Amino acid sequence: MKKVLILGAKGNLGTQLVKVFEKGYQVVAWDNEDLDFLDFGKLEKAVQREKLEIIINAIGYNNVDACEEDDRQLELAYKLNRDLPKNLAEITSKQNLKLVHFSTDYVFGGEADRKFYDEKDTPSPLQKYGKTKLAGEEEIARIKLKNENLNYFIIRTSKLFGPKGESEFTKPSFFDIMLKLAETKDQLDVVDEEWSCFTYTPDLAKAVKQLIEQDYHSGLYHITNDGAVSWYEGVQELFKIKDIKIKVNPVKGDKFPRLAKRPVSSILQNTRFPKLRNYTEALREYLK
Repeated sequence: MKKVLILGAKGNLGTQLVKVFEKGYQVVAWDNEDLDFLDFGKLEKAVQREKLEIIINAIGYNNVDACEEDDRQLELAYKLNRDLPKNLAEITSKQNLKLVHFSTDYVFGGEADRKFYDEKDTPSPLQKYGKTKLAGEEEIARIKLKNENLNYFIIRTSKLFGPKGESEFTKPSFFDIMLKLAETKDQLDVVDEEWSCFTYTPDLAKAVKQLIEQDYHSGLYHITNDGAVSWYEGVQELFKIKDIKIKVNPVKGDKFPRLAKRPVSSILQNTRFPKLRNYTEALREYLK
């Protein structure tokens, strides 16, 4: 039985990865309380002791606005989004392991005409968060150039939703926030911009397992659920499924001033992996 290490195992995505890989694999599940992931010397020794075949890195800094003007938060973002994947790539290349790492649609700047981005398109992040995530991708690719044996999957994804993770630090998804607001509001203003694809964490976790088991080529993949929508369109679908009668007002992004710029469109086009089901089908399953 192959042995897989899941880092960030109690997060929203990590929890689903553990559930999926417990069927057929020996799972080592580590979260913050188990190890200081930024102590790279200790991390390498701990990985070596486990005698693994696969490492899945579900750790990442994702507070998009906090790192825009706070240097300490930006430093942490670079440690988690660039330095950690860099060191994991070095560890896996030395120990001949397979590495899975997650990135984001925010590596793209976005266009007003709802442009799709495939895996060959050149990234151009608008904000510091996107730059930290792109830096992580680039470090893995750089190590691959030095060591052709590095076997990795970088998975760009977007707008995660699904069951809440086991960690107290996990954040509710956009859909969960909207449902909570609908309990006390008679109308909501929702941004009718920033088109991208929602991604259901159980579906993404299953896709990761498929990537590994079906021997896909090492490299970069875009994986989201099908169906590109704005936040506003997503909320309309949510309330339709739940039969919630509430007025939803489409507004421009500047209605909610935020420190970091968001791409108008960052729709990830999947060209290297089978399409996942439409997000509406996944959303119905989640809401049950």
